[in-house]
Amino acid sequence: MRRWELGGAPGPPIDVRNAVIERERHTATDMRKSVLVIGLIMAVAAVLRFWGIGGGLPSSLGVDEPQIMIRSLTMVKTGDFNPHFFDYPGLYLYLQAAVIVVRFLAGASAGAWSSLAQVSDYDFYLWGRALTAAFGTATVYLVYLAGTRWGTRHALLAAAVFAVVPIHVRESHYVLTDVPMTFFVTLALVLSLRAHEQGSGSAFAWAGAAAGLAAGTKYTAWVSILLPLVAAIMLTVPLQARLRHVLVTLAAFFAAFLLVAPYTVLDLPAFLDGFGGLAAAVPKRATSAEPGWQIYLKHLRNAMGWPSLLLAGAGLVLFAVRVVRGPGRARFAMVLVFLPIFWLMIIDRTLIFARYLMPAIPFVCLLVAVAVVSGVGWFRRFAVPRAVRTAAIVALTAATLVQPAITSVSFDRGIARRWTYALAFDWIAQNVKPGARVIHEAAALQFPTGRYQVEYVRSVTDKGLDFYLGGNVDYVVATSAVYERFFAVPNQFQPQYLAYQDLFKRLTLVFSVQPSPDHPGPEVRIFAVPR
Repeated sequence: MRRWELGGAPGPPIDVRNAVIERERHTATDMRKSVLVIGLIMAVAAVLRFWGIGGGLPSSLGVDEPQIMIRSLTMVKTGDFNPHFFDYPGLYLYLQAAVIVVRFLAGASAGAWSSLAQVSDYDFYLWGRALTAAFGTATVYLVYLAGTRWGTRHALLAAAVFAVVPIHVRESHYVLTDVPMTFFVTLALVLSLRAHEQGSGSAFAWAGAAAGLAAGTKYTAWVSILLPLVAAIMLTVPLQARLRHVLVTLAAFFAAFLLVAPYTVLDLPAFLDGFGGLAAAVPKRATSAEPGWQIYLKHLRNAMGWPSLLLAGAGLVLFAVRVVRGPGRARFAMVLVFLPIFWLMIIDRTLIFARYLMPAIPFVCLLVAVAVVSGVGWFRRFAVPRAVRTAAIVALTAATLVQPAITSVSFDRGIARRWTYALAFDWIAQNVKPGARVIHEAAALQFPTGRYQVEYVRSVTDKGLDFYLGGNVDYVVATSAVYERFFAVPNQFQPQYLAYQDLFKRLTLVFSVQPSPDHPGPEVRIFAVPR
């Protein structure tokens, strides 16, 4: 309550009080509007991430989904929580194990099964994917919270851009570590911003713990520890206090990491062997190859479009200026330190996938939002009319949202359809007896563990006709995803073309499916081997 409302001291003039009341009314109205807008953004984000969540199940799983789900199910079935697998640290394996427990209890209550022996990993992918989609949706709100440090309009635009980014929408549909890792990296950013504002040891401990959880989801997220460290170093307090916050941050980081990935230490030899093998399997890129930074820029351009990519570049310049000139150097410095170091870490490896960019996307969205809102705000210095500034913001906002949104909707519509692979899988499940020996090229169809004896090959012609006719195989699955290029220009690939033609003539075609608008995908042919 204000002093003049208590009586005694004279209050300010009536016009001043009216101005204060009017300002407070506008503030309350703006807050209600921002709550409504972020609610709508979150709803859009959820629709894009849950739409088609069961796409491809059970026939076509995402790359590496079984790596997580099978090991999580093994933990539940055996009670051994050592994953014996160190390509990933452990946190998401344990979270998926928890999902499996909940799903099993729900299924058992409904009479679907009575023991763990009756279930396979195929019974849990839908629920596991839902967890990933929930992480993806929640990350949109974290981007908004981070953006509020620059302003409400900045926060809303950054969240809106992130909500429709196709890379994140796509990967939110699969049981993979990239989306939950991005959630924890963004959480570390939010908590680091808060820690710098509060300057307390507990705030830095929480920020360090969030970075530890990110690293406990995927090793490359260790870079997120730089966020709270920059926040601590850039405090305007005595050096001793800053060093204390740095130590607290590091202690919380390692404690959180070991809490969610305990077998990193408890099974140290296996971890070191696994990590060493993983590092050896992903060597640095050859100098003659296309530069990794160039490939990732293409991924970013394809996902977000040229307008966002150019605006992100402008945002980098604005951030660099504010780090030098202030105010608010710390929040700008966190982004400028994290992005280039993370970028340098991923660009020099032979394995390059768009999803490896994921932790950088929230930061790129902040760059875009600051470039749009703050950049247009500079027009005030040149007396540009308000209507022109508003039109510029609307145009730039549309440029950053329309193309990614269209791409994301297109992906969701595609994945929600029944692909040719699914029809082929249904035929096999209904007509092929368990235990049958199957040769399958391209690994497009994946089957429940132990149901069939499946061997995946690059091309079905690699085995040779004598192998098939020698009684080693019962069925052969071929897909135009492999053989189409040989059939399209047979003169250019004559040996491969003739090998396919010979094999197809000697085997018995029992099922084939052609792509259609309702059933996209390649042609799939299933052959029985004559006896």
